Amino acid sequence: MAIQEGRVRVLKDVPPRPKGAYVLYLLQQANRAHHNPALEYAIAEGNRLDLPVVACFGLLDGASGFPEANARHYAFLLQGLAEAKAGLEKRGIGFVMRKAAPARIAIDLSGAAALLVLDRGYLAIQKRWYAEILREAEIRTVQVEGDVVVPVDIASGKHEYGARTLRPKLHRVWDDYVAPLPAARVKHRADTLDLESAIDVSDPDAVLAGMSLDRSVAPVRRFRGGEGAARRRLEAFLADGLPGYGSGRNRPEANAASHLSPYLHFGQISPVEIALAVRAADAAEDGRAFLEELIVRRELAMNHVHHTERYDAYAHAVPEWARKTLAEHADDPRPYRYTEAQLAAGETHDVHWNAAQAEMRETGYMHNQLRMYWGKKILEWSPSPEEGFARTLRLNNRYFLDGRDANSFTNVAWVYGLHDRPWAKRPVFGTVRYQSANSLRKFDAKAYLKSVDALCAAER
Repeated sequence: MAIQEGRVRVLKDVPPRPKGAYVLYLLQQANRAHHNPALEYAIAEGNRLDLPVVACFGLLDGASGFPEANARHYAFLLQGLAEAKAGLEKRGIGFVMRKAAPARIAIDLSGAAALLVLDRGYLAIQKRWYAEILREAEIRTVQVEGDVVVPVDIASGKHEYGARTLRPKLHRVWDDYVAPLPAARVKHRADTLDLESAIDVSDPDAVLAGMSLDRSVAPVRRFRGGEGAARRRLEAFLADGLPGYGSGRNRPEANAASHLSPYLHFGQISPVEIALAVRAADAAEDGRAFLEELIVRRELAMNHVHHTERYDAYAHAVPEWARKTLAEHADDPRPYRYTEAQLAAGETHDVHWNAAQAEMRETGYMHNQLRMYWGKKILEWSPSPEEGFARTLRLNNRYFLDGRDANSFTNVAWVYGLHDRPWAKRPVFGTVRYQSANSLRKFDAKAYLKSVDALCAAER
């Protein structure tokens, strides 16, 4: 199956360098050796030009590290990269990893390359890397989009109001993109190339130990990074979570969650691979409910981040109507107020909120139903909506394995009115949607508390 034309963008349209030694692929968003459109495009070009393929990865460390990333995030990333390296080398693809910004390693290695292939992310920092590469690398540069089912520009050319406006646009085209992507044979192996890889990620724990980073948020046992772990999660979900997903997805105790968001965030599994597996399971309504989350809701987040320059800022990410009503109620009495330190420690009067915070803090994950409640209460318990937004984002990005993601930025803004409509007026919230403790009645809250206790105990 050929890569769909809609996934491919030529960013620098010059001929491939005639004396290039290899085709270079910057592994950055899609950190996997299989079902990776950018990688398969690089292999096809290498085969066409009778050249080997080299994948490279720039590891940000120290003061130049990825914003808000800590030991928890880097441990998961490195575990995935160890598996990606092994998978790439087994296919005959070279792998070079150095402590450098992604743009820097791509520019440095592009000097001997025939052409450069990039994957695509939507965050501002990723866009800056791409811009730097285009300024400095005098080489044909092609970007291939594989982090979404439907490429973001194909889905919509504007910022969408909400899921109801994006959904029909996705439905019209997504069958064209939910297609298998076989692993092509590599005609020219990269084994003989003399390229220095300063980091051997085969031992991810050793690499992590040698990094200068925030270690106050520890790696977790609940999730291990890598393609293999991602596929095992997917297989378990298809067997135990997908049946009944439509009715059970909003009940944390129902075990209907896929737990795939960390793997999607780090590019360790393809959303198309997941969609194909769910369709093959022939799960009818349950399958449709899951694809709504995987494609419509997730790609609505990509749309928001892509079309919002300051998606991490309250004044830009939150719609005007919501900011106006929250400002009108900013001085309303708040029965409870907590500091950010108290929130992080889970020291509130609300045992269910504290449990949700503990699950996030200790295991790097929280069920979506609790994430909504968790965020709404931070708004309610903070001194101002602006401070609530900033706190929610900081806690989200610090502890969640899937934090610092388009979904994270969008979900936090949703708490404050993004992709929503005005509701009945209430203190503090104005007409922004409110969520009370009554929402906890929709699931077995006692069973959730018990499960969190067990999950946290397993991390000690």
